[in-house]
Amino acid sequence: MRTTDPHGNPNGTSRTTGRRHRHPVRALAVTTALALSLAACGDDGGDSDGDGANNATGTATAPSGSGLQLPKLDGQKLEVAAVWTGPEQENFKKVLAEFEKRTGAKVTFVPAQDPIINFLGSKIAGGAPPDVAMLPQVGAVKQAVDNKWAKPVGADAKEQLTKNFARGWQDLGKVDGEQYGVYFKAANKSLVWYNTTVFENAGAKEPKTWDEFMATARTVYDSGVTPMSVGGADGWVLTDWFENVYLSQAGPEKYDQLAKHEIKWTDPSVKKALTTLGELFGKDDYLAGGADGALQTEFPRSVEQTFTGGDQPEAGMVFEGDFVGINVAQANAKIGTDAKVFPFPAVGGEAPVVSGGDAAVLLKESKAGQALLTFLASPDAAAVWAKLGGYLSPNKSLDLASYPNDVQRDIAKALVGAGDDFRFDMSDQAPQAFGGTPGKGEWKVLQDFLKDPKDVAGAQQKLEAAAAKAYKD
Repeated sequence: MRTTDPHGNPNGTSRTTGRRHRHPVRALAVTTALALSLAACGDDGGDSDGDGANNATGTATAPSGSGLQLPKLDGQKLEVAAVWTGPEQENFKKVLAEFEKRTGAKVTFVPAQDPIINFLGSKIAGGAPPDVAMLPQVGAVKQAVDNKWAKPVGADAKEQLTKNFARGWQDLGKVDGEQYGVYFKAANKSLVWYNTTVFENAGAKEPKTWDEFMATARTVYDSGVTPMSVGGADGWVLTDWFENVYLSQAGPEKYDQLAKHEIKWTDPSVKKALTTLGELFGKDDYLAGGADGALQTEFPRSVEQTFTGGDQPEAGMVFEGDFVGINVAQANAKIGTDAKVFPFPAVGGEAPVVSGGDAAVLLKESKAGQALLTFLASPDAAAVWAKLGGYLSPNKSLDLASYPNDVQRDIAKALVGAGDDFRFDMSDQAPQAFGGTPGKGEWKVLQDFLKDPKDVAGAQQKLEAAAAKAYKD
Protein backbone atom coordinates (compact mmCIF):
# COMPACT_ATOMS: atom_id res chain seq x y z
CA MET A 1 0.00 0.00 0.00
CA ARG A 2 1.34 3.38 -1.01
CA THR A 3 -0.50 5.90 1.09
CA THR A 4 -0.76 9.39 0.92
CA ASP A 5 2.35 9.72 0.45
CA PRO A 6 2.89 8.99 2.05
CA HIS A 7 4.91 10.76 0.20
CA GLY A 8 8.76 18.48 -4.85
CA ASN A 9 8.23 21.71 -4.82
CA PRO A 10 10.63 21.70 -7.71
CA ASN A 11 11.22 24.93 -9.55
CA GLY A 12 8.03 26.87 -9.48
CA THR A 13 5.29 25.00 -7.66
CA SER A 14 3.48 27.46 -5.42
CA ARG A 15 3.53 26.39 -1.81
CA THR A 16 2.45 28.12 1.40
CA THR A 17 4.39 27.01 4.44
CA GLY A 18 4.02 29.82 6.97
CA ARG A 19 7.74 30.23 7.40
CA ARG A 20 7.73 33.22 9.67
CA HIS A 21 4.65 32.32 11.67
CA ARG A 22 5.46 29.39 13.86
CA HIS A 23 2.86 29.76 16.58
CA PRO A 24 0.02 28.12 14.63
CA VAL A 25 2.34 25.18 13.99
CA ARG A 26 3.03 24.97 17.69
CA ALA A 27 -0.69 25.15 18.36
CA LEU A 28 -1.26 22.28 15.97
CA ALA A 29 1.24 20.14 17.81
CA VAL A 30 -0.29 21.00 21.17
CA THR A 31 -3.84 20.43 19.97
CA THR A 32 -2.85 17.11 18.48
CA ALA A 33 -1.14 16.10 21.70
CA LEU A 34 -4.28 16.88 23.67
CA ALA A 35 -6.44 15.03 21.18
CA LEU A 36 -4.28 11.94 21.20
CA SER A 37 -4.33 11.62 24.97
CA LEU A 38 -7.92 10.40 24.82
CA ALA A 39 -8.36 7.18 26.69
CA ALA A 40 -10.98 5.72 24.41
CA CYS A 41 -12.93 6.39 21.25
CA GLY A 42 -16.59 5.85 20.48
CA ASP A 43 -18.21 5.08 17.16
CA ASP A 44 -20.49 8.04 17.53
CA GLY A 45 -19.81 9.91 14.33
CA GLY A 46 -20.87 9.54 10.73
CA ASP A 47 -22.89 11.61 8.38
CA SER A 48 -25.51 10.04 6.20
CA ASP A 49 -24.70 10.56 2.56
CA GLY A 50 -28.27 10.48 1.35
CA ASP A 51 -29.47 9.79 -2.13
CA GLY A 52 -28.75 12.48 -4.69
CA ALA A 53 -31.26 12.71 -7.47
CA ASN A 54 -31.26 14.26 -10.92
CA ASN A 55 -33.68 17.17 -10.93
CA ALA A 56 -35.60 18.90 -13.63
CA THR A 57 -32.96 21.56 -14.16
CA GLY A 58 -30.32 19.06 -15.24
CA THR A 59 -28.36 18.99 -12.02
CA ALA A 60 -27.99 16.60 -9.11
CA THR A 61 -28.33 18.36 -5.77
CA ALA A 62 -26.93 16.91 -2.56
CA PRO A 63 -29.71 16.26 -0.03
CA SER A 64 -27.25 16.73 2.83
CA GLY A 65 -27.74 20.49 2.87
CA SER A 66 -24.32 21.40 1.44
CA GLY A 67 -25.95 22.95 -1.61
CA LEU A 68 -23.59 21.12 -3.98
CA GLN A 69 -25.03 20.79 -7.46
CA LEU A 70 -23.59 18.44 -10.05
CA PRO A 71 -24.59 18.07 -13.71
CA LYS A 72 -26.59 15.18 -15.10
CA LEU A 73 -24.04 12.85 -16.71
CA ASP A 74 -26.12 9.84 -17.73
CA GLY A 75 -24.17 7.59 -20.06
CA GLN A 76 -20.83 9.36 -19.61
CA LYS A 77 -17.82 7.32 -18.52
CA LEU A 78 -14.75 8.20 -16.47
CA GLU A 79 -11.57 6.37 -15.51
CA VAL A 80 -9.80 7.37 -12.27
CA ALA A 81 -6.28 6.10 -11.56
CA ALA A 82 -4.63 5.86 -8.13
CA VAL A 83 -2.00 3.76 -6.40
CA TRP A 84 -4.32 2.92 -3.51
CA THR A 85 -4.82 -0.76 -2.75
CA GLY A 86 -6.73 -2.78 -0.17
CA PRO A 87 -9.09 -0.87 2.13
CA GLU A 88 -7.99 2.51 0.79
CA GLN A 89 -8.98 1.50 -2.73
CA GLU A 90 -12.29 0.06 -1.56
CA ASN A 91 -13.14 3.18 0.42
CA PHE A 92 -12.27 5.48 -2.47
CA LYS A 93 -14.49 3.38 -4.73
CA LYS A 94 -17.37 4.20 -2.38
CA VAL A 95 -16.66 7.90 -2.93
CA LEU A 96 -16.79 7.30 -6.68
CA ALA A 97 -20.01 5.31 -6.26
CA GLU A 98 -21.61 8.30 -4.55
CA PHE A 99 -20.60 10.47 -7.51
CA GLU A 100 -22.16 7.91 -9.86
CA LYS A 101 -25.37 7.91 -7.83
CA ARG A 102 -25.67 11.70 -7.94
CA THR A 103 -24.81 12.22 -11.61
CA GLY A 104 -25.59 9.01 -13.51
CA ALA A 105 -21.99 8.77 -14.76
CA LYS A 106 -20.11 5.47 -14.79
CA VAL A 107 -16.71 5.61 -13.07
CA THR A 108 -14.05 2.90 -13.33
CA PHE A 109 -11.17 2.73 -10.87
CA VAL A 110 -7.81 2.03 -12.55
CA PRO A 111 -5.15 0.50 -10.25
CA ALA A 112 -1.86 2.30 -10.88
CA GLN A 113 1.68 1.21 -10.18
CA ASP A 114 4.10 3.30 -8.17
CA PRO A 115 5.55 5.71 -9.25
CA ILE A 116 2.29 6.79 -10.79
CA ILE A 117 3.93 9.32 -13.13
CA ASN A 118 5.70 6.47 -14.95
CA PHE A 119 2.43 4.54 -15.09
CA LEU A 120 0.61 7.54 -16.55
CA GLY A 121 3.38 8.12 -19.05
CA SER A 122 2.91 4.62 -20.41
CA LYS A 123 -0.87 5.05 -20.58
CA ILE A 124 -0.58 8.39 -22.36
CA ALA A 125 2.02 7.07 -24.79
CA GLY A 126 -0.39 4.25 -25.59
CA GLY A 127 -3.20 6.70 -26.24
CA ALA A 128 -5.32 5.56 -23.29
CA PRO A 129 -4.83 7.93 -20.35
CA PRO A 130 -7.31 7.85 -17.46
CA ASP A 131 -9.56 10.87 -17.12
CA VAL A 132 -8.39 11.72 -13.60
CA ALA A 133 -5.34 10.67 -11.58
CA MET A 134 -4.76 10.92 -7.84
CA LEU A 135 -1.18 12.16 -7.48
CA PRO A 136 0.59 11.65 -4.13
CA GLN A 137 3.40 14.16 -4.64
CA VAL A 138 3.50 17.91 -5.22
CA GLY A 139 6.35 17.19 -7.61
CA ALA A 140 4.16 14.77 -9.55
CA VAL A 141 1.52 17.47 -10.06
CA LYS A 142 4.14 19.81 -11.49
CA GLN A 143 5.58 17.04 -13.65
CA ALA A 144 2.11 16.32 -15.07
CA VAL A 145 1.76 19.99 -15.92
CA ASP A 146 5.26 20.26 -17.40
CA ASN A 147 4.51 17.21 -19.57
CA LYS A 148 1.33 18.98 -20.75
CA TRP A 149 -0.81 16.13 -19.42
CA ALA A 150 -2.79 18.07 -16.81
CA LYS A 151 -5.80 20.27 -17.52
CA PRO A 152 -6.65 23.35 -15.40
CA VAL A 153 -9.36 23.08 -12.76
CA GLY A 154 -12.71 24.53 -13.87
CA ALA A 155 -14.72 27.34 -12.31
CA ASP A 156 -17.07 25.13 -10.25
CA ALA A 157 -14.22 23.19 -8.65
CA LYS A 158 -12.35 26.44 -7.97
CA GLU A 159 -15.43 27.77 -6.21
CA GLN A 160 -15.47 24.71 -3.96
CA LEU A 161 -11.76 25.04 -3.27
CA THR A 162 -12.06 28.71 -2.33
CA LYS A 163 -14.95 27.96 0.00
CA ASN A 164 -13.63 24.78 1.60
CA PHE A 165 -9.81 24.89 1.68
CA ALA A 166 -7.17 27.04 3.33
CA ARG A 167 -4.99 28.98 0.93
CA GLY A 168 -2.03 26.70 1.62
CA TRP A 169 -3.86 23.60 0.38
CA GLN A 170 -5.10 25.49 -2.67
CA ASP A 171 -1.58 26.67 -3.49
CA LEU A 172 -0.16 23.16 -3.26
CA GLY A 173 -2.30 22.29 -6.28
CA LYS A 174 -1.11 25.27 -8.33
CA VAL A 175 1.67 25.47 -10.90
CA ASP A 176 2.75 28.93 -12.05
CA GLY A 177 -0.37 30.39 -10.47
CA GLU A 178 -2.82 28.08 -12.27
CA GLN A 179 -4.93 25.57 -10.31
CA TYR A 180 -4.40 21.98 -11.45
CA GLY A 181 -4.79 19.87 -8.32
CA VAL A 182 -7.58 19.26 -5.81
CA TYR A 183 -6.24 17.85 -2.54
CA PHE A 184 -8.78 15.26 -1.50
CA LYS A 185 -6.87 13.21 1.06
CA ALA A 186 -4.39 14.51 3.63
CA ALA A 187 -2.21 12.96 6.28
CA ASN A 188 -0.75 13.91 9.65
CA LYS A 189 2.57 12.09 9.39
CA SER A 190 3.89 12.93 12.83
CA LEU A 191 2.39 10.21 15.03
CA VAL A 192 3.70 7.20 16.93
CA TRP A 193 1.20 4.41 17.57
CA TYR A 194 1.70 2.01 20.46
CA ASN A 195 0.33 -1.24 21.83
CA THR A 196 -1.36 -0.32 25.10
CA THR A 197 -0.89 -3.78 26.61
CA VAL A 198 2.85 -3.59 25.98
CA PHE A 199 3.09 -0.14 27.56
CA GLU A 200 1.02 -1.18 30.58
CA ASN A 201 3.08 -4.33 31.16
CA ALA A 202 6.34 -2.42 30.80
CA GLY A 203 5.22 0.57 32.85
CA ALA A 204 6.09 2.81 29.90
CA LYS A 205 4.78 6.34 29.48
CA GLU A 206 4.12 8.44 26.41
CA PRO A 207 7.30 10.43 25.70
CA LYS A 208 7.38 14.08 24.71
CA THR A 209 11.04 14.47 23.73
CA TRP A 210 13.50 12.38 21.73
CA ASP A 211 15.48 11.53 24.85
CA GLU A 212 12.30 10.40 26.58
CA PHE A 213 11.38 8.42 23.45
CA MET A 214 14.67 6.53 23.53
CA ALA A 215 14.18 5.92 27.28
CA THR A 216 10.67 4.58 26.60
CA ALA A 217 12.10 2.28 23.94
CA ARG A 218 14.57 0.99 26.51
CA THR A 219 11.77 0.39 29.01
CA VAL A 220 9.80 -1.61 26.45
CA TYR A 221 12.94 -3.55 25.47
CA ASP A 222 13.67 -4.41 29.11
CA SER A 223 10.13 -5.80 29.43
CA GLY A 224 10.90 -8.40 26.76
CA VAL A 225 9.29 -6.78 23.73
CA THR A 226 11.15 -5.27 20.77
CA PRO A 227 10.39 -1.52 20.88
CA MET A 228 9.89 -0.52 17.22
CA SER A 229 8.47 -1.89 14.03
CA VAL A 230 9.84 -0.12 10.95
CA GLY A 231 8.42 -0.65 7.45
CA GLY A 232 11.80 -0.13 5.80
CA ALA A 233 10.84 -2.01 2.64
CA ASP A 234 8.84 1.10 1.73
CA GLY A 235 11.36 3.91 1.33
CA TRP A 236 8.78 6.62 1.98
CA VAL A 237 8.47 5.44 5.58
CA LEU A 238 12.16 6.23 6.10
CA THR A 239 11.83 9.67 4.47
CA ASP A 240 9.05 10.41 6.97
CA TRP A 241 11.32 9.39 9.85
CA PHE A 242 14.03 11.76 8.60
CA GLU A 243 11.65 14.66 7.94
CA ASN A 244 10.17 14.62 11.42
CA VAL A 245 13.60 14.56 13.06
CA TYR A 246 14.89 17.25 10.71
CA LEU A 247 11.92 19.61 11.03
CA SER A 248 11.99 19.51 14.83
CA GLN A 249 15.77 19.73 15.11
CA ALA A 250 16.75 22.09 12.27
CA GLY A 251 13.58 24.19 12.28
CA PRO A 252 11.09 25.18 9.57
CA GLU A 253 13.34 27.64 7.73
CA LYS A 254 16.05 25.04 7.16
CA TYR A 255 13.36 22.50 6.29
CA ASP A 256 12.05 24.78 3.54
CA GLN A 257 15.55 25.40 2.22
CA LEU A 258 16.40 21.69 2.06
CA ALA A 259 13.04 20.92 0.44
CA LYS A 260 13.92 23.33 -2.40
CA HIS A 261 17.56 22.18 -2.47
CA GLU A 262 18.64 25.70 -1.58
CA ILE A 263 21.04 24.08 0.87
CA LYS A 264 22.90 20.86 0.18
CA TRP A 265 22.34 17.50 1.79
CA THR A 266 25.93 17.75 3.00
CA ASP A 267 24.84 20.61 5.28
CA PRO A 268 25.69 20.14 8.99
CA SER A 269 21.97 20.19 9.83
CA VAL A 270 21.48 17.01 7.78
CA LYS A 271 24.44 15.39 9.51
CA LYS A 272 22.92 16.20 12.88
CA ALA A 273 19.52 14.76 11.92
CA LEU A 274 20.96 11.55 10.48
CA THR A 275 23.15 11.13 13.56
CA THR A 276 20.08 11.49 15.78
CA LEU A 277 18.08 9.02 13.67
CA GLY A 278 21.05 6.67 13.84
CA GLU A 279 20.64 6.52 17.62
CA LEU A 280 17.54 4.43 16.98
CA PHE A 281 18.47 2.67 13.74
CA GLY A 282 21.85 1.76 15.21
CA LYS A 283 20.24 -0.31 17.97
CA ASP A 284 19.48 -3.48 16.04
CA ASP A 285 17.69 -5.07 19.01
CA TYR A 286 15.26 -2.14 19.07
CA LEU A 287 13.94 -2.95 15.58
CA ALA A 288 11.61 -5.87 14.88
CA GLY A 289 13.74 -8.33 12.91
CA GLY A 290 16.72 -6.02 13.20
CA ALA A 291 17.72 -3.77 10.33
CA ASP A 292 17.61 -6.64 7.84
CA GLY A 293 14.10 -7.56 8.98
CA ALA A 294 12.96 -3.94 8.81
CA LEU A 295 14.20 -3.68 5.23
CA GLN A 296 12.01 -6.65 4.33
CA THR A 297 8.95 -5.31 6.15
CA GLU A 298 6.38 -3.37 4.14
CA PHE A 299 4.35 -0.67 5.84
CA PRO A 300 1.09 -2.64 6.39
CA ARG A 301 3.05 -5.49 7.95
CA SER A 302 4.86 -3.06 10.28
CA VAL A 303 1.49 -2.10 11.77
CA GLU A 304 0.22 -5.66 11.90
CA GLN A 305 3.18 -6.95 13.85
CA THR A 306 2.68 -4.18 16.43
CA PHE A 307 -0.97 -5.02 17.15
CA THR A 308 -1.13 -8.80 16.87
CA GLY A 309 0.38 -11.47 19.10
CA GLY A 310 -1.43 -10.73 22.34
CA ASP A 311 0.85 -9.46 25.09
CA GLN A 312 3.92 -10.52 23.11
CA PRO A 313 3.69 -8.77 19.75
CA GLU A 314 6.73 -8.47 17.52
CA ALA A 315 6.99 -4.77 18.43
CA GLY A 316 5.53 -2.30 20.88
CA MET A 317 5.42 0.83 18.70
CA VAL A 318 5.16 1.84 15.05
CA PHE A 319 5.64 5.29 13.55
CA GLU A 320 3.48 6.69 10.77
CA GLY A 321 0.53 8.90 9.99
CA ASP A 322 -3.13 8.93 10.88
CA PHE A 323 -3.76 6.42 8.09
CA VAL A 324 -2.28 3.72 10.35
CA GLY A 325 -5.78 3.51 11.81
CA ILE A 326 -7.05 1.46 8.90
CA ASN A 327 -4.26 -1.11 9.38
CA VAL A 328 -4.94 -1.21 13.11
CA ALA A 329 -8.51 -2.17 12.32
CA GLN A 330 -7.29 -4.87 9.94
CA ALA A 331 -5.29 -6.30 12.85
CA ASN A 332 -8.57 -6.53 14.81
CA ALA A 333 -7.35 -3.96 17.31
CA LYS A 334 -9.43 -1.04 18.57
CA ILE A 335 -8.14 2.51 18.44
CA GLY A 336 -8.23 4.11 21.87
CA THR A 337 -8.24 0.75 23.65
CA ASP A 338 -5.69 -1.59 22.07
CA ALA A 339 -3.92 1.09 20.09
CA LYS A 340 -3.12 4.63 21.17
CA VAL A 341 -0.98 7.37 19.72
CA PHE A 342 1.32 10.18 20.77
CA PRO A 343 2.82 13.00 18.68
CA PHE A 344 6.27 12.44 17.23
CA PRO A 345 8.63 13.49 20.04
CA ALA A 346 10.31 16.87 20.00
CA VAL A 347 13.90 16.49 18.89
CA GLY A 348 14.49 20.24 19.06
CA GLY A 349 12.42 22.91 20.73
CA GLU A 350 9.08 21.88 19.25
CA ALA A 351 7.40 18.67 18.19
CA PRO A 352 7.20 18.40 14.38
CA VAL A 353 4.04 18.36 12.30
CA VAL A 354 4.53 16.99 8.78
CA SER A 355 1.61 16.67 6.38
CA GLY A 356 1.10 14.79 3.14
CA GLY A 357 -1.71 14.53 0.63
CA ASP A 358 -3.16 13.20 -2.62
CA ALA A 359 -4.39 15.56 -5.33
CA ALA A 360 -6.92 14.84 -8.05
CA VAL A 361 -5.65 16.04 -11.45
CA LEU A 362 -7.65 16.08 -14.69
CA LEU A 363 -5.88 14.50 -17.67
CA LYS A 364 -8.71 14.55 -20.23
CA GLU A 365 -10.94 17.59 -20.51
CA SER A 366 -14.62 16.73 -20.13
CA LYS A 367 -17.75 17.89 -18.36
CA ALA A 368 -17.76 14.68 -16.32
CA GLY A 369 -14.12 15.02 -15.32
CA GLN A 370 -14.60 18.61 -14.15
CA ALA A 371 -17.71 17.54 -12.24
CA LEU A 372 -15.70 14.88 -10.43
CA LEU A 373 -13.09 17.48 -9.38
CA THR A 374 -15.92 19.67 -8.11
CA PHE A 375 -17.33 16.76 -6.10
CA LEU A 376 -13.92 15.86 -4.65
CA ALA A 377 -13.44 19.48 -3.54
CA SER A 378 -16.74 19.37 -1.64
CA PRO A 379 -17.40 18.25 1.94
CA ASP A 380 -19.92 15.75 0.56
CA ALA A 381 -17.20 13.61 -1.02
CA ALA A 382 -14.95 13.86 2.02
CA ALA A 383 -17.78 12.75 4.32
CA VAL A 384 -18.19 9.47 2.43
CA TRP A 385 -14.64 8.33 3.23
CA ALA A 386 -14.32 10.07 6.59
CA LYS A 387 -17.01 7.94 8.20
CA LEU A 388 -15.19 4.78 7.05
CA GLY A 389 -12.00 5.65 8.94
CA GLY A 390 -8.33 5.69 7.91
CA TYR A 391 -8.81 9.06 6.24
CA LEU A 392 -8.05 12.71 6.92
CA SER A 393 -9.41 15.61 4.89
CA PRO A 394 -8.00 19.14 4.56
CA ASN A 395 -11.54 20.30 3.75
CA LYS A 396 -12.44 22.81 6.45
CA SER A 397 -16.17 22.55 5.66
CA LEU A 398 -16.35 18.85 6.46
CA ASP A 399 -18.46 18.20 9.57
CA LEU A 400 -16.08 16.66 12.12
CA ALA A 401 -18.90 14.37 13.22
CA SER A 402 -18.27 12.50 9.97
CA TYR A 403 -15.17 10.87 11.50
CA PRO A 404 -15.85 7.58 13.30
CA ASN A 405 -14.05 8.30 16.57
CA ASP A 406 -12.71 11.10 18.73
CA VAL A 407 -9.04 10.43 17.93
CA GLN A 408 -9.53 10.87 14.19
CA ARG A 409 -11.93 13.75 14.79
CA ASP A 410 -9.42 15.71 16.82
CA ILE A 411 -6.50 14.95 14.51
CA ALA A 412 -8.60 16.38 11.68
CA LYS A 413 -9.56 19.42 13.75
CA ALA A 414 -5.90 20.10 14.49
CA LEU A 415 -4.90 19.80 10.83
CA VAL A 416 -7.64 22.13 9.60
CA GLY A 417 -6.96 24.50 12.50
CA ALA A 418 -3.40 24.99 11.29
CA GLY A 419 -4.71 26.98 8.34
CA ASP A 420 -1.86 27.86 5.99
CA ASP A 421 0.82 27.12 8.58
CA PHE A 422 1.97 23.56 8.02
CA ARG A 423 4.94 21.75 6.50
CA PHE A 424 4.26 19.41 3.61
CA ASP A 425 6.17 16.15 3.28
CA MET A 426 9.65 17.09 2.01
CA SER A 427 10.16 14.08 -0.25
CA ASP A 428 6.80 14.76 -1.88
CA GLN A 429 7.99 18.26 -2.76
CA ALA A 430 11.11 16.93 -4.45
CA PRO A 431 11.41 15.79 -8.07
CA GLN A 432 10.04 12.27 -8.18
CA ALA A 433 13.38 10.83 -9.29
CA PHE A 434 14.79 11.89 -5.92
CA GLY A 435 11.91 11.79 -3.46
CA GLY A 436 9.36 9.36 -4.85
CA THR A 437 10.88 6.42 -6.74
CA PRO A 438 11.39 2.95 -5.20
CA GLY A 439 14.99 1.79 -5.34
CA LYS A 440 16.35 5.23 -6.23
CA GLY A 441 17.25 8.59 -4.74
CA GLU A 442 16.33 9.37 -1.17
CA TRP A 443 14.34 6.16 -0.69
CA LYS A 444 17.32 3.95 -1.60
CA VAL A 445 19.92 6.01 0.28
CA LEU A 446 17.89 5.96 3.51
CA GLN A 447 17.35 2.22 3.15
CA ASP A 448 21.11 1.85 2.89
CA PHE A 449 21.46 4.13 5.92
CA LEU A 450 19.08 1.96 7.94
CA LYS A 451 21.41 -0.96 7.26
CA ASP A 452 24.54 1.06 8.10
CA PRO A 453 23.57 4.05 10.25
CA LYS A 454 27.18 4.79 11.20
CA ASP A 455 27.97 5.97 7.68
CA VAL A 456 26.43 9.42 8.05
CA ALA A 457 28.94 11.13 5.75
CA GLY A 458 28.47 8.51 3.06
CA ALA A 459 24.70 8.86 3.22
CA GLN A 460 24.98 12.64 2.93
CA GLN A 461 27.21 12.41 -0.12
CA LYS A 462 24.84 9.97 -1.85
CA LEU A 463 21.81 12.08 -0.99
CA GLU A 464 23.43 15.23 -2.36
CA ALA A 465 24.58 13.53 -5.56
CA ALA A 466 21.07 12.16 -6.21
CA ALA A 467 19.39 15.47 -5.32
CA ALA A 468 21.73 17.58 -7.47
CA LYS A 469 20.98 15.42 -10.51
CA ALA A 470 17.21 15.28 -9.92
CA TYR A 471 16.73 19.00 -9.28
CA LYS A 472 18.91 19.89 -12.30
CA ASP A 473 16.89 17.57 -14.54
